[in-house]
Amino acid sequence: MDCGYSKSLNRMVIDNSVARYWNEAVYEWEIVDCIEDDYNESSCICGKENIKYLFTIKNRKNGNELFPIGSTCIKKFNREDLDEVTSVSEKLFQLLHAIQKREFISLNAEFFSRKLLKYLYDEGVFKPSKFNGYDGENDYLFMRDMFNKRKEPTENQQAKIKAIIINSIKPYLVEQLEDKIISK
Repeated sequence: MDCGYSKSLNRMVIDNSVARYWNEAVYEWEIVDCIEDDYNESSCICGKENIKYLFTIKNRKNGNELFPIGSTCIKKFNREDLDEVTSVSEKLFQLLHAIQKREFISLNAEFFSRKLLKYLYDEGVFKPSKFNGYDGENDYLFMRDMFNKRKEPTENQQAKIKAIIINSIKPYLVEQLEDKIISK
């Protein structure tokens, strides 16, 4: 990252924090939202232009918010928890776009991660149904096991993966993200 961008980011974060030093101030912030700029026409608070994922961060100590902040700047906080949120958020948008384009979605690292699957489970995406013994955790465990599997899923396993994506994951993504995409 350019030195000027880093200085600008540091100044914005510290000016909006209780702490007066970067190494302390970064722990006051959490990610509260993310939207996507389909045309990369937005600029980060640091001044960097053409960012796609626009995060809102909020200071837990004083309630201040900073928007838009890009994932590159969030990485400057050197916090694994924030990096995980940015990664999951970006994967969610990528997965939604692939589903909208009716692409073949494979349960691999292109669209999924263990953290993404855990996030979806924590969000209650895997609903109880007769197909999972009325326990959504069974679908989560199945998807996680299939993601970790080295061999290609069987035809039946592939059908179940597709059903879970269409009936559980897609509705969640549409509901949560469709209005968070800036497009012309």
